[in-house]
Amino acid sequence: MTKLSKEMIKEILQKRFEGDYHTKLSLIPSPFTFKDMQKAADRIKEAIEKEEKIVIVGDYDVDGVVSSVILSEFFDDFGIDYDIEIPNRFSDGYGLNPAIVERINADVVITVDNGISALAAADFCRQKGIDLIITDHHTPPPILPNAFAVVNPKQRDCHFPNSEICGAQVAWYLAAAIKDVCGYEYDLGKFMDLLCVAIIADMMDLKDINRIMVKRGLKLLNSSVRPAFVAIREIFRKERFDGDDISFLISPLLNSSGRMEDALFSYGFLRSKSKKEALARLHEIIEINERRKEEEKLLLETSLKLVDENDALIVVWGEEWHEGVIGIVASRLAKRFKKPSIVFSLKDKEAKGSARSIAGVDILSLISKQADLLLGFGGHFGAAGALLLRDNLGPFKKRINESAKELCLNETVLSDESLGEIDPEEIDFELLEILDDYEPYGQKNPKPTFILRDIKVKIDKPIGKDGRHKKFILQHSGKTMEALYYNFKQEIKSGDTIDILFTISKNSFRGLITPQLLIREILEIK
Repeated sequence: MTKLSKEMIKEILQKRFEGDYHTKLSLIPSPFTFKDMQKAADRIKEAIEKEEKIVIVGDYDVDGVVSSVILSEFFDDFGIDYDIEIPNRFSDGYGLNPAIVERINADVVITVDNGISALAAADFCRQKGIDLIITDHHTPPPILPNAFAVVNPKQRDCHFPNSEICGAQVAWYLAAAIKDVCGYEYDLGKFMDLLCVAIIADMMDLKDINRIMVKRGLKLLNSSVRPAFVAIREIFRKERFDGDDISFLISPLLNSSGRMEDALFSYGFLRSKSKKEALARLHEIIEINERRKEEEKLLLETSLKLVDENDALIVVWGEEWHEGVIGIVASRLAKRFKKPSIVFSLKDKEAKGSARSIAGVDILSLISKQADLLLGFGGHFGAAGALLLRDNLGPFKKRINESAKELCLNETVLSDESLGEIDPEEIDFELLEILDDYEPYGQKNPKPTFILRDIKVKIDKPIGKDGRHKKFILQHSGKTMEALYYNFKQEIKSGDTIDILFTISKNSFRGLITPQLLIREILEIK
């Protein structure tokens, strides 16, 4: 078997972007390629001129909070009067509903990152004489809400060329359209730091328009004077942020308030006017996130006992499991078992579920095939939600597993597992630079993984406060490499010869940058 060279790696990674057209921000599509965007922007301009009451209705996840921040900050910068409503997961449920419409005073309601399934709320808005403008990115139902305007790249007859964008991008485009119709001078590039957080947090494909926005956004994030990001850098001692920092640090923090308390904590944090205010709000969010971690740990331990490893798709449930963490637990199960996973919380006669997928598997499509068993569902390719009667859980689990088996999931996973076997001599600073060129990594551009065979373990050392991680010095034909194995599942020791699946990261020590292996899996101990 031919081992990978640097040139081969470059060719493989370059092929991932062969279909990309929007490779510069100057090439991104016009806001008015969205269906109903002109109509929406004109109505908002009219509301501004007539000083009518505008209410923004967001969502409690990172994408929804960032969407709310972008549009509200845009309005603030022009002195436009508005109110903000971010539904509470526990008291309001997801998205715009008649109860929210009942309690607000508005002439125009703008949803961000929600609303595409809000049929009852749209009808109620009509009855109350409210013009409803929906901006969303989730998959539309067969019948759209009867709203004044619906801006969603996934709806039929929409000519926006990139359907896989997040809610915050749609909200950003709405701001761009309002800017245009109102003739405002304004730099919408100021929001790229927030947009890159939303795009990565909502697991959008990192190709084409998403890729260029995230690349620009990461640069801005690292120089951002936004007090919230200054506070995170200071508290967590980060010199620079990368995509993994968004996935594993920023996103969990921002999500935690909506999961455990109220997303207004995170909204207020991102809108902080000073570092002092941001630090105070961040300390609150860190405390909330610690509680989230404890709840998640307990629920994961419980759910692991219910997993049937023979299933093609994992479905587990329990009485009144915390609705704020079932999505994270589904993500943990999907990662551990390399299978799509759905976790349900049972309450009264209903079961509310959160689903997470793996590379190459459309979880929303699998769920939609069981529509006759469901009270409701929604989401996108990598993450979705479902609601059903608890009596239908058994049939649902059986049928969705039958659907999943048809996809030959094991073949899908293996094809995405690694680029191939690499010669240890190719692992050097030049390879780090090549890998840097194809960042950011994420959906549809997974971080490259490689295989090394017949590697000798020279030194092994437990690290971390509870010894759950290990640091190794590995050797092959005279070449020495440092490796880390987080939350190790297999016990290996000095003297062992191993085959490993790994990614490569930078290790910066006293200004010297060297490659460091991050072990994903021990393939064989010899």
